[in-house]
Amino acid sequence: MLTGITDTVQLANGVKMPRLGLGTYRSAEGGDVERSVLAALELGYRGIDTASLYGNEAGIGKAIAESSIPRAGVFLASKVWNDEQGYASTIEAFERSLDRLGTDYLDLYLVHWPREETPETWRAMEKLYSEGLVRAIGVCNHLEHHLESLIASAETAPMVNQYEFHPWLQQPSVRRYCQERGIVVQAWAPIMKGRVGEVPELVAIGERHGKSPAQVAIRWLLQHDVVTIPKSVHPERIAENADVFDFQLDTAEMAAIDDLDRGERFGPEPDRGGDR
Repeated sequence: MLTGITDTVQLANGVKMPRLGLGTYRSAEGGDVERSVLAALELGYRGIDTASLYGNEAGIGKAIAESSIPRAGVFLASKVWNDEQGYASTIEAFERSLDRLGTDYLDLYLVHWPREETPETWRAMEKLYSEGLVRAIGVCNHLEHHLESLIASAETAPMVNQYEFHPWLQQPSVRRYCQERGIVVQAWAPIMKGRVGEVPELVAIGERHGKSPAQVAIRWLLQHDVVTIPKSVHPERIAENADVFDFQLDTAEMAAIDDLDRGERFGPEPDRGGDR
């Protein structure tokens, strides 16, 4: 097992969440996702992130069942998609996700994008949480005004905000807002959908440490207290992405990466609600 891979962060309700997890967006149902999840669990990953949209929940459930890791040892997260939002439809979507994943609870359930229906969706999330069907609830892709609006009518504040976060898109005001309110920030696309190798500063810093640009980007996020879920279906990349706990970026290196922010998104604008 790689050193540090089981490190956790504590959510607002005391639940412990892995600082590093496996992302599975576009990991195809069947062999691809099953192999990647099994490889990750064998390496020591304990966080697995999926969504109903990804179409791979059944494969993930199968891999977890086949692994040597008990279900209680895996922090499993999924998300309610846009066309599933609303009170009753969220409950139904959650039940479908449980069925596909072959489990009777989730560790984290997330609203995938902010939508007009999100307040009703959140009421359903609170119900699932109060009934113990999910250990923690949160959101994805919410900017400050989305969070302000949701929190104003919520009984339980989001515990996690998962959004696009990498050297080219840092959104410091969102991170600051979340950290001030005890909302854990989780980064998707942390290695810029594979484009980290195009960033000379990341390459140079990696060369100094004997690390890849992807490892540098992941390490930078971890040192900013950001949870991260790099995605890969290749066992060697999955291992590489987790081998980030044996080096430290110094103050100058952290600042150099902070200076790379150029507001460039690889995904949709949150104000468009994730329309595809």
